[in-house]
Amino acid sequence: MEAVGVDEGAWATGPGCVIAADGTYAARLALDGASWYPERWTLDGPEPYAVPLPVNQPEEPGTEVLPLSDGRVLIHRVVDGRHTFSLLYPTGPGTGELPLGAVECPDGDTRLRLLPPAPGGERAYALAVGRGSTTVWLVAGGAFGPEHVAEVPGHCSGGVWLDRTGRLLALDRFRGGRTKTVVVDLERGGEMSPLLQITERSNDRLLLADADSGLLLIRSDAPSPGHDRLGWGVLGSTLPVRFPDCLRAPEHFVTPFAIQPGQVLTPETCAVALRIDGPAGTWLGIWRPAERHVHQLPAPAGWLAGTGLWTREGVLQLPYTTGAVRCGVARVGAPAGAGEGEGGPDRDAVQDPAPPVAARPVPLQQAPLKGRVVRPVAPAPSPADTSVVTAG
Repeated sequence: MEAVGVDEGAWATGPGCVIAADGTYAARLALDGASWYPERWTLDGPEPYAVPLPVNQPEEPGTEVLPLSDGRVLIHRVVDGRHTFSLLYPTGPGTGELPLGAVECPDGDTRLRLLPPAPGGERAYALAVGRGSTTVWLVAGGAFGPEHVAEVPGHCSGGVWLDRTGRLLALDRFRGGRTKTVVVDLERGGEMSPLLQITERSNDRLLLADADSGLLLIRSDAPSPGHDRLGWGVLGSTLPVRFPDCLRAPEHFVTPFAIQPGQVLTPETCAVALRIDGPAGTWLGIWRPAERHVHQLPAPAGWLAGTGLWTREGVLQLPYTTGAVRCGVARVGAPAGAGEGEGGPDRDAVQDPAPPVAARPVPLQQAPLKGRVVRPVAPAPSPADTSVVTAG
């Protein structure tokens, strides 16, 4: 399954639903009257179904949950300033709870949240951002409770897994007045190296990455200083990151949330699911890097917005809940893609008609990636250019 990125807004609200790395389970906080409780969804059977996991007292609205691949649900609570972690699991009519320990944050300004599900589904990590540095904690799957695994100077946000082993973690680091994405190698003591360096003055964030194709989705203000735009590139490619005009949306906020896996040699054909928020509400977009338009579709009623996963065959699965359906998954097939240069812009594309501004290329520099060579790139064409990018 594709890795899922988290932007800075996740500090305040978190995702409404979290899907396990292998797509077998999901977890969320559900509401019963005025009380919140954890709920686990099983997604890999003939039909999805939900299992409530309430404990002795209601949960706080900001409580985080994350499913593991064995069906247990990790829960992160804040109790008297301590961040506690437990595993919840169904036990007949009740809920079993296995305490894992706590992380103390003596600095009152430190913020701690769970990272997206790690590949493999057996471990879970958290990110604690303090005044001068950011700490990566292993909070489930270790031998002795929460374990300190890496320390990164600066304030970090985001969190995207770059490989299938859970070794390489990309973080968006704010330091020196700019945000740049770095890679942290969790098997080498937190060894850090740069990943995104568009220009010296640009703010560059990694939103999503697919380990099969190497496709990256990026948000940066490099092509339009002071205004973020969505771009795409390929890990290890010698070609620059592109900023397609069809993804420009001055009156909307476009967030990629899932990449179609399995397209090993053709990253430009991967279908990408987009959440589009605007004055008219929230709806769905589907886009491929090889295309110059966004297919826009209404979101299913009750969609847990911003969550979903692709099958390798190109079917997008969107979890939803309504008054009539407690646990549902809507399935949307990816539209047949036109080849590069065919068809022109779509009439319903989310785009800004303003002329593009040329930007320097995005070197994906020095990332410690197995089997991939990251080399300097040639000067970038117009940001509107969406010509095919192949894996290096």
